[in-house]
Amino acid sequence: MSLYNTLKGTGVAIITPFSKDLSVDYDALAKLIDHIIDNGVNYIVTLGTTGETPVLSSEEKKAIILFTEKHIAGRVPMVVGIGGNDTQSVINDLKTYPLDGAVAILSASPNYNKPSQEGIFQHYSAIAAASPKPVILYNVPGRTGRNMDARTTLRLAHEVSNIAGIKEASGDLQQCMEILKDKPEGFAVVSGDDALALPQIACGMSGVISVAANVFPAAFSKMVQHCLANEYPAAVTINNQLLDAYKLMFAENNPAGAKAFLFEMGIVQNELRLPCVPLSGVIHQDVKKYLAIHNQL
Repeated sequence: MSLYNTLKGTGVAIITPFSKDLSVDYDALAKLIDHIIDNGVNYIVTLGTTGETPVLSSEEKKAIILFTEKHIAGRVPMVVGIGGNDTQSVINDLKTYPLDGAVAILSASPNYNKPSQEGIFQHYSAIAAASPKPVILYNVPGRTGRNMDARTTLRLAHEVSNIAGIKEASGDLQQCMEILKDKPEGFAVVSGDDALALPQIACGMSGVISVAANVFPAAFSKMVQHCLANEYPAAVTINNQLLDAYKLMFAENNPAGAKAFLFEMGIVQNELRLPCVPLSGVIHQDVKKYLAIHNQL
């Protein structure tokens, strides 16, 4: 199966559960992986920013990769997030992390440095040359402080052979359509915005790497499948039910919203490492109210 087909449908940027002492809770991680896979997602992305990677040590990241691969046990493909704002450090991670079980690397563009478009191009070119797996670009200017424009994405897609796709989370629909219009055949373009996934798939994206699917994998995956089958009235019905959940998940920080939902569902502890903190009390009560109303999702 080509990577384009592997990335079709719903991927999940999986959270990292923590115990009360803030160590990685592997029992909860196993429960979460089963919850996601048993409810129909197409693949799992571990160590994305939703997994609180900025506050995980290298040793923890390696252990999480190995645990996730073992517990998935071939049921769905696994993508591993490896990125950063020091190109050489990313290259070193690519050489030392246990990536045999991964189908691809998801790498966010550099944060804080705010490189030029040429700097972004050279950063990804160097990473792709060093990576033992195909690279999926990740454009998320809300986190990185710098948008990777359509011209840079298309230049990388056409000129760098080991770059296989992009998770596009700029929120700019025109930019998304420009990429879709001129991308090479077989280059995967997936949404990085849960709330925009429906219109973006309508524009030609092949799926989404979702935060919401941590919590509502069955409903979200069904919505995406309806979109891919051009069954938009059915997709809209499900998406409308999820709209308030999207707002709650991103009301304060990610993954505090997803963790609050999963805590109320009995899957994880409601623990985050600083500087992120759990949802404030009022919003957490709104999460409980939403679940009471939408317990069928």
